[in-house]
Amino acid sequence: MKYAITVLPLLLFLSACSDSSHSSITATGTLEATEVTVSAQVNGLIEHVPVQEGDLVWPGDTLAVIDRSEWTQQLRQAEANLAAMEAQYMLAMEGPRREDVAQAEAHYESARNDLKRMEELFDSKAVTAKQLEDARTRYILAEQSLRKLREGTRPEERALARARRDQAEAAAAVLRKKLADCTITAPRAGTITNRFVEPGELVGPGAAIVRIADLTDLTINVYVPEADLPRILLGQKAEVRVDAFKERVFEGRVVHISQSAEFTPKNIQTKDERVKLVFAVKVRVPNPDGTLKAGLPADVALPTDNTR
Repeated sequence: MKYAITVLPLLLFLSACSDSSHSSITATGTLEATEVTVSAQVNGLIEHVPVQEGDLVWPGDTLAVIDRSEWTQQLRQAEANLAAMEAQYMLAMEGPRREDVAQAEAHYESARNDLKRMEELFDSKAVTAKQLEDARTRYILAEQSLRKLREGTRPEERALARARRDQAEAAAAVLRKKLADCTITAPRAGTITNRFVEPGELVGPGAAIVRIADLTDLTINVYVPEADLPRILLGQKAEVRVDAFKERVFEGRVVHISQSAEFTPKNIQTKDERVKLVFAVKVRVPNPDGTLKAGLPADVALPTDNTR
């Protein structure tokens, strides 16, 4: 009987230690920031770079300015061509002027009268057949000219003028976009972590200008064994600790759970660990005050009571 009483507390103690050891899943990873590399979209000389590494920028802030003189001249040429094409299009849509029609009508009446007179003279043998034929030709040409003016511009000619106008307008729009791209602005808020160019450098499309990192919201990828995966849920709370702040616990949440297994990453030190299949879990850690820094190693504890 004494033996049973002695063993029972011991069993309860071991059971409590086991539950405690399985109340959370722990893993280690590295804090990462969302980074954006801002690149040039046009070629030219860098005139000005108003930001330095470590500066905080907001969407729309100027990061660099590229010389725009060449693009300005090209845009002026394109806008002049657009004005010419617009004028041609308006002429095609409005048709002939009244003065031109009146003049064509006068030529037609004159040619018709000449032809009638020549026919009468030819009947009386006063003019030759060649003179009559010339008068008839002048009459036909005058009639055709008048008919063309009265009918106005053909639909095909109006369509051609419209297409040329639209083409010139598109060319001018492309150059306006390139001129605007000479001023490179921040696409999002963040901190300048790298500045790649200096004033006077010649850059081309795709050249990296600066790198912006969002340090207010960090992530950390950890890897857990398959047996622990069912105990992790999206949105689950996570406790994050870093060596630099041993007494402080940063709260995070699980935002992604991999659907496929992979071998443990090579940066794991022991060979035994590297050959295991694990699942990647991403934890987001708010960092509004900038206390945490990207690149710091961190320990993550995932409580398995599925509280959110």
